[in-house]
Amino acid sequence: MPRFSIVIAAYRVQGYLRSCLDSVLTQSYGDIEVVAVDDCSPDHCGAIIDEYAVRDGRVVPVHQPVNSGPGRARNAGADRATGDYLLFLDGDDTLAPGTLEGLADRLALTEDPDILYFNHVRTYWWDRAEPSLFGGLLSSAGTDVFSVLERPEFLRIFAMSSNRVYNRAFYTRHGFAFTEGIYEDALLSYKTMLTAERIACVDLVGLEYRQRRVGASTASPGEKHFVIFKQYARLFAFLEGRPHLEPLRPLLFERAVSHFLFCLGRRSRVAAEDRPRFFERAARWYQEHVPDGFTPPADAQWRFEALARGSYVRYREHELTLRAAAGARKLKRMTRRPLAARAKRSLYRVHRRRPVDADLAVYSAYWGRGVLCNPAAIYYKARELAPHVHGVWVVRKAAVDSLPEGVDYVISGTRDFYWAMARAKYLINNVNFPNDVVKRPGTVHLQTFHGTPLKCMGLDQQRYPAAAAGMSFRNLLKRVDRWDYALSSNRHSSEVWERVYPASYRLLEYGYPRNDVFFSASADDIRRIRKELEIPDGCLTVLYAPTIRDYQKGFTPRLDLERLSRALGPEAVLLVRAHYSYQPQAGLRQLQEAGLALDVSRHPSAEELCLAADVLVTDYSSIMFDYANLDRPIVVYADDWDVYQATRGVYFDLLSGRPGDTPGPVARTEDELIAVFREGRWRDADATALRAAFRARFCQFDDGRAAERVVRTLMLGEDTVEPPQPPAAAAESAAPAAPAASAEPAAAAESAAAEAPSASQRHDFPVKRGLINGVPPHAARPTPLSPDHD
Repeated sequence: MPRFSIVIAAYRVQGYLRSCLDSVLTQSYGDIEVVAVDDCSPDHCGAIIDEYAVRDGRVVPVHQPVNSGPGRARNAGADRATGDYLLFLDGDDTLAPGTLEGLADRLALTEDPDILYFNHVRTYWWDRAEPSLFGGLLSSAGTDVFSVLERPEFLRIFAMSSNRVYNRAFYTRHGFAFTEGIYEDALLSYKTMLTAERIACVDLVGLEYRQRRVGASTASPGEKHFVIFKQYARLFAFLEGRPHLEPLRPLLFERAVSHFLFCLGRRSRVAAEDRPRFFERAARWYQEHVPDGFTPPADAQWRFEALARGSYVRYREHELTLRAAAGARKLKRMTRRPLAARAKRSLYRVHRRRPVDADLAVYSAYWGRGVLCNPAAIYYKARELAPHVHGVWVVRKAAVDSLPEGVDYVISGTRDFYWAMARAKYLINNVNFPNDVVKRPGTVHLQTFHGTPLKCMGLDQQRYPAAAAGMSFRNLLKRVDRWDYALSSNRHSSEVWERVYPASYRLLEYGYPRNDVFFSASADDIRRIRKELEIPDGCLTVLYAPTIRDYQKGFTPRLDLERLSRALGPEAVLLVRAHYSYQPQAGLRQLQEAGLALDVSRHPSAEELCLAADVLVTDYSSIMFDYANLDRPIVVYADDWDVYQATRGVYFDLLSGRPGDTPGPVARTEDELIAVFREGRWRDADATALRAAFRARFCQFDDGRAAERVVRTLMLGEDTVEPPQPPAAAAESAAPAAPAASAEPAAAAESAAAEAPSASQRHDFPVKRGLINGVPPHAARPTPLSPDHD
């Protein structure tokens, strides 16, 4: 039998579960089994566990038929365990390297005690690790083996389930099991400690105990927290009939009451409206269980005395006095806001007092750059399916002239902007609205994102200074807290988004609306796009689209574009698209003037460029995940992979060559890239197989109906929508032959959105049709929205 059985309970931890499993399976000590219990999790926890079980025979998957809570999930895992010792982990915790080897050594030294305690560290979302308070206590035990009657101070050890290993024979002989409800680990912790005759300790920081920002079972208020009184009542019932434990009753009583007060003082556990009732239950429990002659601890004497008297008024008065003093200190530290900022806030507050307009939607993309990306696809689909919803775009001044015909807009930071933001029910963005935007009750915020993450995002950027430069992660999370929904186009994204943007939004695994066009574009659409780009018929079209580098300023091509263009030959066209954050480049203009490349960096639609291209050359840009829907060749040019992953961080090895990781042939030098095309490896059988596996992994939810699903859920209020279909190529196209004509996907054209009337023609909101930046409006100009009248 294995030395350790690690029982991992998993429920809604898909963003953390891989790290947990990896931390266990990569331990230097390998005599283990991992009993991973999927507690009927609604996310992908079950699939992740099964995936690991296929890869590693030490993983024993257990799937609960119904969600039953962490206690029963751990019990189910313990029932399947066969090891000498049990270690319980939550699916969002991790073990530090070398932990199991250190535990095995101490177990051998102390001759297999009933319980072995070890140390832990708390990890927080802001990338901070906080040592526990118990290192000194654990060290004081040395190599001694003792009972808690001999060393009662050990009752103060953090009462959790994961900072100890249990001798399985001891655990099963006494019939230990977790009870229902939260705080079940505290009850079991005390009962096992009180029963054990042989306890040992090691000051090994082995457990990385994650303090999740959201999602923890104890992190949301409600009736479930009242079970704490029942749990401790069970503990004191356990003391009855065990007179030898009576000397420990006062310390256990103090531990219980301190736990009640801890919960009472945190809004994340006890809501304001529940606090009087919670206090009353705590006071009643106190009076029923207080030992004779009990003396409250000096540092919490007033709180204990308030409970003893059952006086919530006294407790509240003292608490308010302490808070007032703290508030006065904080006020002194605050500086006065600038006058202009206060004026805008005042105007915004006035607008927020007016009713939310149920038929108004505000859209924005890429910090106001225009009608683009996922929000644009949703906007046009809403015009088709929900014409009663008036769509308004937030744009910067510089983007106004590029807006499509008939689009209503407001300019960021203006009076009109604050009016729209205050009144709209729907707020849809692929980045984030400004910090001062307030989430009003009854409004719906949708975060669409704008790519599948290869590079580290959100909170994961904290570990990479180049990527995190100038970011306030606390402000980021305040913005994330406004989201009601967030989009995902594949399981990989779902796992990452939930971990790096922790909040209580609902994840919509609907696919990316911007990719719908890949499934609806016709052969005529392809010809039109290529004609507008002035691509000659029969030419092989190569799109080069690299991503931004956090460690360098400005766009510097990673390869000699002139050399590549000449190597591709006269019957090929090289399209070059620099990242949107870069300024126009003189070098690209010169290449275009020489007829060696087309600079499409400012082309308004990345999707149209993908449709025009026969092959994509990219490095780490998320465009590869979208382009994979077309099932056309992808070549990765990654000359600075080592630097990029060191400065930005990545989630998987794009260059590994493993199916699902790599979308096609990889080149690390210009010579290798040219050889990929010269030798035909860009479209051979190996490239085709890699592309199929990549598409299966990263295009799971894209099927051409993502925008429809979003509109039906958000704006039409449909509870259930048709789920995405299994991934398939968006276009029926053979691999182009060099020089090759462009591929022509055969699919039905989508013209309804383009032919739909302007939102301003369908909605009774007034629209200002005066001068736009001093220029008389005409039919081709977008429409600025005016909120002057209701």
